Amino acid sequence: MDSKLHEDIDIGDLVLYEDNHLLILNKPVGVLSQMDKTGDLSIIELAAKYIKVKFEKPGEVFIRAVQRLDRPVSGCIILTRTSKATERMSKIIKERKITKTYHALTTRKPPKPKDRLIHHLVKDSRKNTVSVYQSPKHDSKEAILNYHVLAEKEGIYQLEIDLETGRPHQIRAQLSYIGCSVIGDFKYGDKTSQKDRSICLHSHSVSFIHPVRKTELLVTAPYPNNLNWTLFR
Repeated sequence: MDSKLHEDIDIGDLVLYEDNHLLILNKPVGVLSQMDKTGDLSIIELAAKYIKVKFEKPGEVFIRAVQRLDRPVSGCIILTRTSKATERMSKIIKERKITKTYHALTTRKPPKPKDRLIHHLVKDSRKNTVSVYQSPKHDSKEAILNYHVLAEKEGIYQLEIDLETGRPHQIRAQLSYIGCSVIGDFKYGDKTSQKDRSICLHSHSVSFIHPVRKTELLVTAPYPNNLNWTLFR
């Protein structure tokens, strides 16, 4: 285990929005949302260090993640800096009063230019995968997303996805189920290798009412420096 992995990342370069309550970052590919058994530093520890240094804070820095992105996924991730913001943001997400828009790239043409996908997912914690079913199963959870094709270039399709539910691996599994695995996603059927071990799934934007200031907030994350993404900049 390398507990110092990603320690050299400059969080200041990743800040999309910052105030006393929230810190929204453009999470790089390969960085964990939360520490796991690998012991690698997560975006939380990196953000805490950034806050501590920037504001010369003594002692432990309060920072929490109210959403998660898979390690090979990039884009908007919301962190909270106060317990009040944490509680209120968690409620906003639970009550689905947030719009989370993702972009994905696939080499397979979707069956329809746009569609609403409703499936039922069963998680296998041992394999860290989910299985997709058309009808409810024991321990399954409903998963709903809407997608539409934004563009096609050089045989690669750019999809925009709006989540109605937020299940683990939801986009990856549902797109794979309709024959459109995300580029680089070996776990869900794609055979394309990415040098940075990423998958071409990006948390493109988040929109919600600020939990404390009560103003409308829309934050967008630029695409990563990946050859496939540069086609659509």
